[in-house]
Amino acid sequence: MAESLTGLARRIVAAPDPADKVALSGETGTAWFARRLDRSAPRTDVPLPLRPGRPEKPELRHPRDMPKRTSHGLRGRIAMIHALAHIELNAIDLTWDLIARFNDTAMPRSFFDDFVRIGMEEAKHFGLLRQRLRDLGADYGALPAHDGLWQAADATKDSLIARLAIIPLVLEARGLDITPSMIERTEDAGDGATADILKIIYCDEKGHVAAGAKWFRFLCDREKLEPEPTFHALVRKHFRGALKPPFNAAARAAAGLTPGFYKPLVATAG
Repeated sequence: MAESLTGLARRIVAAPDPADKVALSGETGTAWFARRLDRSAPRTDVPLPLRPGRPEKPELRHPRDMPKRTSHGLRGRIAMIHALAHIELNAIDLTWDLIARFNDTAMPRSFFDDFVRIGMEEAKHFGLLRQRLRDLGADYGALPAHDGLWQAADATKDSLIARLAIIPLVLEARGLDITPSMIERTEDAGDGATADILKIIYCDEKGHVAAGAKWFRFLCDREKLEPEPTFHALVRKHFRGALKPPFNAAARAAAGLTPGFYKPLVATAG
């Protein structure tokens, strides 16, 4: 293993094989929490890539070129699970990229504890979804996938506070909005195994949004910024698209994301 958390985080982002990302995420987290890793080392032989390593499949397409997903039957369920697995693979890279990219930022160890845990959980989610695809006779890579998910990382590569605003507080918070209805539809279709995976992801996502909100507020307090207007300005600057209701207000509030953060952005996000 590399000698530092930073070096291992870079290796995870650079790894082209999703199975390697998952395994290395678990090994890195275990070593970090056992206090066997320094946060940063003087040098590493793996630079942080501009884009994460990816396997040959799936074919990555521009969002406008993605085929319309069916919502019916086994084929529709496989398409949904495949799309979610692709999101979780990107979430692995987004989390470890944050850890490596901002390793020199003056933050408490508990900040890195939170995001190492999140990196391990994103890897767990991908592994569960990939195994479910295999159980259903498919695999990750069998369908084309969205190539726009790394835009948020590139847009926020120079600012930790912007990264926290966009990834946990916009993208993951959206998961809190849509996952309960996905669980309900999946259970109605008689697919309890997939619903159980979605319940695990939903439960973990609440913690991810809560960690994002906690550390976003921490940075605002340190820089003497008002959290809500700062969030509005960062989302308008760095996020492409609109914030769309309906919102899971109860889950968002429990995670520290109160309506004053997101409601003013519904009509004005561009």
